[in-house]
Amino acid sequence: MAHEKPNLNVVFVGHVDHGKSTCIGQLMFQSGIIPEQQMKKLKEEAEKQGKVGFEFAYIMDKIKEERERGVTIDLAYQKLMTQKFQITIIDAPGHKDFVKNMITGASQADAAFLTVAAKEGVQPQTQEHLWLLKTMGVSQVAVIVNKMDTVDYKEDAFNKVKEDISKLLQTVGYKVDEVEFIAASGLKGDNIAKKSENMPWYKGPTILEQFDKFDEPKKPTDLPLRMSIQDVYTITGVGTIPVGKIETGIMKIGQKVIALPGRSGTGIEGEVKTIEMHHESMNEAVAGDNVGINVRGIGKKDVARGDVICDASKPASIAEEFTARIAVINHPTVIAKGYTPVFHVHTAQVPCQFIELVGKLDPKTGEISQENPDFLKNGDVGIVKIKPQGNLVIEKQADNPHMARFAIRDAGVTVAAGVCTDLVEKKVGK
Repeated sequence: MAHEKPNLNVVFVGHVDHGKSTCIGQLMFQSGIIPEQQMKKLKEEAEKQGKVGFEFAYIMDKIKEERERGVTIDLAYQKLMTQKFQITIIDAPGHKDFVKNMITGASQADAAFLTVAAKEGVQPQTQEHLWLLKTMGVSQVAVIVNKMDTVDYKEDAFNKVKEDISKLLQTVGYKVDEVEFIAASGLKGDNIAKKSENMPWYKGPTILEQFDKFDEPKKPTDLPLRMSIQDVYTITGVGTIPVGKIETGIMKIGQKVIALPGRSGTGIEGEVKTIEMHHESMNEAVAGDNVGINVRGIGKKDVARGDVICDASKPASIAEEFTARIAVINHPTVIAKGYTPVFHVHTAQVPCQFIELVGKLDPKTGEISQENPDFLKNGDVGIVKIKPQGNLVIEKQADNPHMARFAIRDAGVTVAAGVCTDLVEKKVGK
């Protein structure tokens, strides 16, 4: 049964080239998921392409284009069994063009590893990744100080990175004493699944041990059913299969559901026929599960990525406008009224317009320090009013925090992130 061990979704984030994919690949190899033979083939391929040492990254970067460019583009999922959990590893791109995929990854994660290379240390994107994790509600973080082999496994190099990252963690609002720092080398295999001989001074866990130090996520099964659609497949003989993560609630076979906004913009009703997880049929699935489902009444043209399948008796809201608390992370100038960037909410991407800047908050107290500011700039936290330029399913943080978080992107960068605190529902004619 897929449900013997609880599932933990873990995202690996970090700056491009700081070795995330290599750490994960090495983990797969050392824990026996990738057989010796396959490893040999990948090693030969890496050498042939003049990318010596890239074989571990190749495990995750299956796409040919990624191999040639040497960067992770899409989210790759991989399973791993530990003593305590069934782990779904999400390898999120560090390359800035690919942040939008990273947001989707972070929004699915229960815990995260932030990977930082020992020699390069904190990079501009390191803080952005932490802000995103925090805003997306990832409460558990561990830090991998990777590539320790490049600094001769020296403890002081590790401590310097630890000190710098600790400052960032505090700025973003993580409790530093709850964050584990792991001294590792993905390439050489130090402290990945096995304890390293090269760092006798290091007393902490390996990456593999750290998975089981994370707390089991509390499943929001008491909230109404919400499943955000990641992809829609058509399978011969079966029909249309929306695939995605159950954000909250419980899904059962025979359940009456509604997909919102759907192609019609007013929702499409149906009934759950089948539920599959990791190619196994199930009678029910719960919050946190990544599933593929078949729904009577919902066809290929009715739904798309970004739609949300809800309990028909307790549907989510489609927002006419909403109020949000946002943190401006990385805007080239300032955010003012009328600005219309793309909002990424669960798996949806919808352009939304800032119609009012209500107030600027004092970051230390969270109180309003300035009413109706003319603009918000990097580092500011503000309360804003937003009008979606399309149908957007979003909920208030008080109703369902899992459906309230979003990131704001513009011209290839994440400019801000936030949560919906209040909303006006769209009047939808039945």
